[in-house]
Order: sequence, then C-alpha cells, then structure tokens
Amino acid sequence: QVQLVESGGGLVQAGGSLRLSCAASGRTFRTYAMGWFRQAPGKEREFVAAIRWSSGSTYYADSVEGRFTVSRDNTKNTMYLQMNSLEPEDTAVYYCAATGSTYLYIASWYDYWGQGTQVTVSS
Repeated sequence: QVQLVESGGGLVQAGGSLRLSCAASGRTFRTYAMGWFRQAPGKEREFVAAIRWSSGSTYYADSVEGRFTVSRDNTKNTMYLQMNSLEPEDTAVYYCAATGSTYLYIASWYDYWGQGTQVTVSS
C-alpha cells in the first residue's frame, strides 16, 4: 500500500501562483511514476502532469504546458506541482496519484490516490 497526502491548495487571483505538494509513504519502492490530475465540477477527471520517479522525466497536458512544473524530491518521497500564471479554468480539485504502470496519462492505470486539494482561481 502507498499513502498519498496532498497539501498547498487554496484561493488565488488569476495570474498568481500556487505550489502543491504530495507526500508519499508506505511501499513507495513499487512506484514507477506519480501524476497530478484535476476534476472540476461537472467534468471528468483529467490528466495534468506526471513524473517518472527514477529518471525524473516529466509529462504535461497541453493546457498547462509552460505554466506548470512537476518535480520530485526522492529523499522526501514528495512530488510537487508549481503552478504559475493561473487561470480561472484551472479551478478544480487536484489529486496526486501513484502508479506502477507506464500509462501515465490515464487515470484508471493509477493504483493509489490522495484525498485531493481544492484550487480556486478568481478572475
């Protein structure tokens, strides 16, 4: 089992920044990659970004490319999402997830999920 705990959400004005954190514990050695997903009211959960744990290779949705940066600290078993130039359309509950699969863009391939953290961007 892997436990994931997100933090760092909140309310920010458009154009502002937030940094989300996701702390992993438990059997983390089985983790191949970790990702961030988000879900806005009435919408499906969508991929935001992912990072391969060993190599640090990163992947982004087109909608956040150039504005968001995913990173990890192996010594702390923690993943981060730096979000800059936030837009009202970024408002959602953000979830971190862990997977042993190579299908990083698909939510159903992730085995473990955090509880989510709310990000609200006001215009």
